[in-house]
Amino acid sequence: MKKNTTLVTKAYKLMREERPLAYMLSSRHSIRSPLLYFDEEQGVNRPLRYARNQKTPFEDEQDGNAILEPIVFEDGMLVVPRDNQVLQKFLHHHPGNGMIFTEVDKAKDATKELELVERVLDAQILAKNLSTEKLISVSRILMGNYANSMTIPELKRDILVYAQNNPEDLMEVVNDPMLELQNDIREFFDQGFIAFRNNQRDVYYSLPSNKKKMLSVPFNEDPYSAVAAYLQSNDGLDAYKFLQKRLKKDK
Repeated sequence: MKKNTTLVTKAYKLMREERPLAYMLSSRHSIRSPLLYFDEEQGVNRPLRYARNQKTPFEDEQDGNAILEPIVFEDGMLVVPRDNQVLQKFLHHHPGNGMIFTEVDKAKDATKELELVERVLDAQILAKNLSTEKLISVSRILMGNYANSMTIPELKRDILVYAQNNPEDLMEVVNDPMLELQNDIREFFDQGFIAFRNNQRDVYYSLPSNKKKMLSVPFNEDPYSAVAAYLQSNDGLDAYKFLQKRLKKDK
């Protein structure tokens, strides 16, 4: 007994971000534009051709009266009614499926949108509940020296906006176990305890009793990350403790 299949109207969308007003999809196999589907059962490549008056999208199964029709995405979308199964099958086997265009899956899209909304909500709740000290630390890392000139209400506002636009980044920074170290480093620079030279390629102490070079920043490495790595090393741990004490003393 043949299993009943429910036929439905399907929608397809171009995968590019900027979608043209009209985009014509290749609809028949040719040397210039090959449209081949590898048939696992037969072990051969089969040429595809869309013809509305045929029962199959495979050219080797079509008769000699094929009437070809253009396949046009308008504003990046193409809707194929349930009674045009040939085109739905053609698009399913088309080598551009998943690269040029994709079938619209409303349930899947809704799930992704829900996940994004939940991530934004989680990030905003996390940002809203930050202590003042941690708010300042996170702001310095995400917004740089700009955060030093802002009031607490301004920081709270901007961090909530940041959480909405970049939820993953916000949560990563807040939950980073190195947050204290990164904040300390920013303060060391802000207070003038250490300073960059040579276009941020070198870091020097800038203390009354110490003007020596701390380190050279490796090529293509973030300068703040390089300082963090040094202060966590055996050679830099004593320097980190000393700078921390100096920072607490000056507050």
